[in-house]
Amino acid sequence: MAKPVLFTNPDDAKDAFPGELGTAIELAFLQTPGPELVFGVPVASTAPDWAAGLDAVAALNVQLVLLANVPVTDTTKADGGPIHLLSDHVTSVSNTGADGSERMGVAMLEKGETDPGVILPNERMVYIAHNSTQDAAAAVAGTIAGYEPSVSLLLKPVNITSPPFRPADIETLNGPQPETAKTGPTGAGVNWLTTPALIPGNGVFMGEGYTGDSSHGKKYIDVVRFTDDVAFQLKARLINSIGNVRITRSGLRTLIAQLEAVLTPLLEADVLTGFEVVVPLLALLDKDPATRTAEETQRIHDAEVARLVQVLAALQYAGAVHRISISLKFD
Repeated sequence: MAKPVLFTNPDDAKDAFPGELGTAIELAFLQTPGPELVFGVPVASTAPDWAAGLDAVAALNVQLVLLANVPVTDTTKADGGPIHLLSDHVTSVSNTGADGSERMGVAMLEKGETDPGVILPNERMVYIAHNSTQDAAAAVAGTIAGYEPSVSLLLKPVNITSPPFRPADIETLNGPQPETAKTGPTGAGVNWLTTPALIPGNGVFMGEGYTGDSSHGKKYIDVVRFTDDVAFQLKARLINSIGNVRITRSGLRTLIAQLEAVLTPLLEADVLTGFEVVVPLLALLDKDPATRTAEETQRIHDAEVARLVQVLAALQYAGAVHRISISLKFD
């Protein structure tokens, strides 16, 4: 058990893992757009070893992790429970794993649950409230996987059967702080499935795109995913500079150009509204050697001896519109 199996279509998953795991993988694949690849990791149906299953996932190149048909309950979120283990897993692997292994977890509340206080706060977790008999976490994970990291998940379609919540339930799910025309989304870390009256048809959509914890400035799923993605792109671009670029004016300008090659397309695509790349040592190297202070000369020397260069990058992220306030005045 706990050996990952790679799938590229839902039929193979259903054949290999009849039951909840195969059904969850199938539902993830049925999203449009959806994932191209899904790993399945089987655990025992009785006394499942969730820790071993998550350990097997730690080394995989994945961005989203979920537990098939495991809702958030007092038992599952308790210390050592599967949801608690999932939350710890995505945090630990993202912070201490190999470059590119950053990930998010997806978990569903129990059917009909509207209390956002049941979750384990974590900006790397995505929680979904629903009224479905299907695995809502699998469906939402498949939906998230179908979009680029910078795309907001608000009002993205989810292929699942889930009757809509009442307006009062949505207000409860969105947290105790009421929304006004000036506040924008408030939220309490839980998303919900909805069927908006203004969207033609009778489809099910994401009611929000919150992470499970906004206290550290990453309130939305796309912010976490984009940060992970651009950090990996920058590291991948710079890896070829190590051992090749010299600590000189021209060398450090080459370093900046490589970073700009990653960030400029994002600026042109309106994903970023601006960015700034600063190499503090370059400012010292640009100065006339005769005008440098002894401290500045020593800093250059220390960098050359240690072969260490600090690079600072500030990115201005262009978030998507989540609320529109319209005021009509008739004269």
